[in-house]
Amino acid sequence: MIISDKLGIKDQVIDKLKEVFDPEIPVDIYELGLAYELYTDTPGIVKVVMTLTAPGCPAADQILRDVQAKVSEISGVNEVRVEITFDPPWDREMMSEEAKLELGFL
Repeated sequence: MIISDKLGIKDQVIDKLKEVFDPEIPVDIYELGLAYELYTDTPGIVKVVMTLTAPGCPAADQILRDVQAKVSEISGVNEVRVEITFDPPWDREMMSEEAKLELGFL
């Protein structure tokens, strides 16, 4: 994950991303490896570049709304910009060891 954290709120943003789940998978989006980049360079603005497990993910809108809502809860954050990318495409190797264990891949 690429992180640029001039505001020093990286850990808070990551904690909030860990509260967002793909409704079809019982693991949070951070541990799934869906968050690729995190920028907290501009006061009041957080940008998250992320992917989905599949381009046609039926829960995409819900996941994006959840990311925006959760990260917006951080004190001083006025705007959350979420950008979806499929480059590189997500695969199981992007998951944390914890997520792989939870999903039975270890």
